[in-house]
Amino acid sequence: MSAAWWQGGVVYQVYPRSFQDSDGDGIGDLRGIESRLEHLVSLGIDAIWISPIYPSPMADFGYDVADYCDVDPRFGTLSDFDSLLAAAHSRGLKIILDFVPNHSSSQHPWFLESKRARTSAKRDWYVWRDAASGGGPPNNWISDFGGSAWEWDETTGQYYLHAFLKEQPDLNWRNPAVQQAMYDALRFWFARGVDGFRIDVLWHLIKAEGLPDNPPNPAYRPGMGEMHRVLQLHSTDQPEVHAIAGEMRRIADGFGDRVLIGEIYLPVERLVRYYGVETLGVHLPFNFQLVDAPWNARALAAVIAEYEAALPCGGWPNWVLGNHDRPRVAERVGEAQARVAAMLLLTLRGTPTLYYGDELGLGRVEIPSARVQDPRELREPGLGLGRDPVRTPMPWDASANAGFTTGAPWLPLNGDWAERNVASEARDARSMLVLHRQLLALRRAHPALSVGDLTLLEPGDATDVLAYERRHGDQRLLVALNLGAMPQSVALPGWAHGSKVLLSTLEAEVASIGESLLLRPAEGIVLAPPCRP
Repeated sequence: MSAAWWQGGVVYQVYPRSFQDSDGDGIGDLRGIESRLEHLVSLGIDAIWISPIYPSPMADFGYDVADYCDVDPRFGTLSDFDSLLAAAHSRGLKIILDFVPNHSSSQHPWFLESKRARTSAKRDWYVWRDAASGGGPPNNWISDFGGSAWEWDETTGQYYLHAFLKEQPDLNWRNPAVQQAMYDALRFWFARGVDGFRIDVLWHLIKAEGLPDNPPNPAYRPGMGEMHRVLQLHSTDQPEVHAIAGEMRRIADGFGDRVLIGEIYLPVERLVRYYGVETLGVHLPFNFQLVDAPWNARALAAVIAEYEAALPCGGWPNWVLGNHDRPRVAERVGEAQARVAAMLLLTLRGTPTLYYGDELGLGRVEIPSARVQDPRELREPGLGLGRDPVRTPMPWDASANAGFTTGAPWLPLNGDWAERNVASEARDARSMLVLHRQLLALRRAHPALSVGDLTLLEPGDATDVLAYERRHGDQRLLVALNLGAMPQSVALPGWAHGSKVLLSTLEAEVASIGESLLLRPAEGIVLAPPCRP
């Protein structure tokens, strides 16, 4: 097959505040990212997804956009962005930006004009409603950050909708003028040379006509977060959103070989509709199932099988283990299994997205209460919903502040930064960083891993083992992952008898492989069968 770059490639997410600071203010920036491109080249990734860099009051650290066509001074300038883009392209790397279309900042000129008066020309650019007949918010919708999704505006005597913070008013995507303004923002960056976008909360864009109450969630339990008190039946995933995704896709396709990745937290049968049915959809609706799946072989096999079966004709799969909103994989499954998870992510069929720092095995970083930054944690403390622990500075070496900044880092470093950093792990042949480099090199060397088919294999009595075949043309590879804490013996299919080990997540052992494979605890292996005459 002739695969697009985003099908055979690997995406690497950079949280710009935390990757590399170039000016000593303790906050990462665009020049910092450019100065660290060689790390990404040596790692072997293909595209860099950069979380929002637009001008913003930073109520939600860039996800409250005050100008969709510029760069926040904290991160640099448009010239700095152009320099980064050129430097990345010269090294064969693509650049993907975050696009935040559901809401703007409350300081965006559009919203300031919208709230000036009910007669404002931009009043209908946002969702305004009168109070309920008995007073109070127009309906029972709850912000994803807790509390009502409605904020009262004393000046004009109406409520406005905000699915997240009150500083993030929702745009009215039923207004054609809003659509055109946002499509123009996409065109601005595509014309500048950007290779794609990750579209934030795509499934939120359209709200049901009439804004009816959401039904109560019968499964709600205290501690889940207030947003889960109701089911977001009317506030998200409306049928009309697919036409919007289709128009975004047409814009992207008009600029050539670009990619759109949609953030969509939905059950798989609804998720896959964002590939497009009656109209075009995004190239890759983000698949987060590995983030939430129980870490055992049977559960993961079921997740993979269900997802593969649900994909529409021509739909290309993708997989994610972590991002800026969810706990790191090493925290969830432990350090030993994090190595197995890395092999899983980088050998499944489809486009993987790797979160910065996961290539080092970063785990949870404890944030003292006095240093908490995340508004979600500040609004609902103690529920474990805070995102600061996964947004901490990248540790580069054992120098002061791990080489991240000459100033004071905006968040604390990982406690083991003096040992767990890029420079240290690059010197250790058994490190997580070296494992990632090996896995990514293996993907490049074997099309079966990057664009080949996938067939799940029956592991027999090895109940803790997840095994699958990857095949492209005459090339066949077998991946076997031990998700347990005991050795596991796996009977190999006939075509794999006598295979050689291409890569193990553990220190290699010299052993012949006949009709079965013995996996050590928490070991993953990629096998290649012998050449047959």
